[in-house]
Amino acid sequence: MFRRVLIANRGEIALRVVRACRELCIESVCVFSEEDRGAHYLDLADRAVCIGGPAPKESYLKADRIIAAAEVTGADAIHPGYGFLAEDAAFADKCRACNIEFVGPTGDAMRRLGDKASARAVAKKAKVPTIPGSEGTLEDDNDTIRVAEKIGFPVMIKASAGGGGRGMRVVHDKTDLLAAIKQAEQEAEGAFNSNAVYIEKYIDRPRHVEVQLMADTHGNVVHLGERDCTIQRRYQKLIEEAPSPAIDARTRKDLCAAAVKLARVSGYTSAGTVEFLLDRKGKFYFIEVNARIQVEHPVTERTTGIDLIKAQIRSAAGEALAFNQRSIRPDGHVIECRINAEDPDQDFRPCAGLIERFRPPGGFGVRIDTHVHEGCMISPRYDSLIAKVIVRQPTRPEAIRAMQRCLDEFVIAPIKTTIPFLSRVMAHPDFAAGTVDTGFVERSM
Repeated sequence: MFRRVLIANRGEIALRVVRACRELCIESVCVFSEEDRGAHYLDLADRAVCIGGPAPKESYLKADRIIAAAEVTGADAIHPGYGFLAEDAAFADKCRACNIEFVGPTGDAMRRLGDKASARAVAKKAKVPTIPGSEGTLEDDNDTIRVAEKIGFPVMIKASAGGGGRGMRVVHDKTDLLAAIKQAEQEAEGAFNSNAVYIEKYIDRPRHVEVQLMADTHGNVVHLGERDCTIQRRYQKLIEEAPSPAIDARTRKDLCAAAVKLARVSGYTSAGTVEFLLDRKGKFYFIEVNARIQVEHPVTERTTGIDLIKAQIRSAAGEALAFNQRSIRPDGHVIECRINAEDPDQDFRPCAGLIERFRPPGGFGVRIDTHVHEGCMISPRYDSLIAKVIVRQPTRPEAIRAMQRCLDEFVIAPIKTTIPFLSRVMAHPDFAAGTVDTGFVERSM
């Protein structure tokens, strides 16, 4: 097992990893930017090292500074969390070249699966259903037009690198195609330093369902069930739940088996998520792999009782999984709501500022993941996520009621948050009926 782990991230996920390390009797080192100096979660780490200025490109995206901090503090491993460098294959390779273990998949596995276009090729090799689209990234305007006309409009343009809805466009006819491609390329270049894009057939009103995987270096690969992430805004997930209310037992079995097969074919290790779209006939299609731990990992932890962060660390240290497929038995219903510092009445405008009142909910089956506290300053430089509310109850209706109660109790002031919006979703009859799709928020809220 590792003696010391450096956490190359900030906020809620950094705190989550610090706590897992402490329970594993591993020392933790947190890096921080000048903007995060004085953050309370840094006090819980064994050491904290400033790595640069307030902007991410001056600190959390500086691979060389992070590796230098690991070397100076004698860290055996680096946990990247999610975002920043978590899916940077070159960073994973650099860590291992410096004899520092990267808590995540290999750089080669990231290259095969982190790039959406190459991941489609791997999925096809594994005979996992994929959405009709281009074979790899687009070469020129003629190639773009040829592919779009072959698969038929509407089509979805996607950035080959990255995610989070950036570099994505829906195009309904040929006249808008080339302009949309240029916009997607520019957005992808700015967000991911790569303008590579590809085209897929656009599936109308799908659900978004993903499968959580865990794999070790001994050839063991298991799934931990699925999560439904259909409630989104501009391709950003807002609410996640498990199990999905939209699939039956047979579809669940086939979906999870496909995810495991993909991981085996690609030689994947560590935690990862395989994401699918589910059409209105119940057929599923592979869309991408998130080669990291995800924001919504607590949903799976609460249904399975398995600590995914600890499992990641143990796997990176060379240990075999402490569980097998037969021992994993998801139970109950779990819902997670992401609380963002945004004003839903002003088109979800980010709301930075000082938190003067912070009173989180509690009660049976409730978990709150946050690094925020009264007196905490929310910076405009980073992601607006400030807390996650996770509830687990025996049934979905009970979980919805528990979440409604938690949202009613949660006090964050004076900054605006998405709590009122999330409450409206919980109360909506379509959400209660489980009949929503990925366009629900834009269409109904």
